Amino acid sequence: MVTIIGIKFKNSGKIYDFKCDDIDIKLGDTCIVDTERGLSLGQAAVNLRKKDERDIKRPLKSIVRKATEKDLEQIKKNETNEKEALKTCQNMIKEKKLPMKLVDVEFSFDACNAIFYFTAEGRVDFRELVKDLAKQFKARIEMKQIGVRDEAKMFGGYGPCGRTLCCSSFLKNFEPVSIRMAKEQQLTLNPTKISGVCGRLMCCLVYEHHVYDQCLKNIPNLGKKVNTPEGQGKLVKIDIMNEKAVVELEDGKRLHMTLNELRTCPKKPK
Repeated sequence: MVTIIGIKFKNSGKIYDFKCDDIDIKLGDTCIVDTERGLSLGQAAVNLRKKDERDIKRPLKSIVRKATEKDLEQIKKNETNEKEALKTCQNMIKEKKLPMKLVDVEFSFDACNAIFYFTAEGRVDFRELVKDLAKQFKARIEMKQIGVRDEAKMFGGYGPCGRTLCCSSFLKNFEPVSIRMAKEQQLTLNPTKISGVCGRLMCCLVYEHHVYDQCLKNIPNLGKKVNTPEGQGKLVKIDIMNEKAVVELEDGKRLHMTLNELRTCPKKPK
């Protein structure tokens, strides 16, 4: 059996498992961990637990130590370097007239590696920029292109609901969102009403999608011909929240039915 603990590196980031041997770490503690990019500062997000080595699919990195005052001072120093690197890189991008927008800079704990996050409409030749940044900061430079949703996650902010953005507060992964979800929830298809600060469809459209999907199971689309106990008609309205529907019969009469009645109505009209 192996003792492992879940570590996250950002507030709404993914949680990764690390081996924790003979180190007393509790939920919420900050610690130094060994990663593929070197040493990093993380926070314990899942309590210590035992796991069978046979259930571990790939080798786990280890917790190096609990964060010390010296470690926290190094993080503050890195944050200062990140601000300087952000400003320096922005000036270099402007001078070189590169079609890219710098979003954020992240230094590794030991400051030997730096990741520059940017957005761009297409591919960007940043080879000369990388050389200049490496020379300036004496570190290994990585340029990482991200999407507008990732940009919103990094910057944070508030949504139309008045709450902090889901992506920057608790969402760990972005799920596909489609206009069909907005249609099924009978929302106004106004881009300004159903789009988040990133300009993409709001992530919260996914939250109740399975409920609407289940309610609309075996229900025809609006405008389709349906059979009722009083004859054939056209489905003109669906009230999902109250599980009701309105069918307009051929003589103009409107028939109010439950969604369950609509599902179980006879195949042939009477």
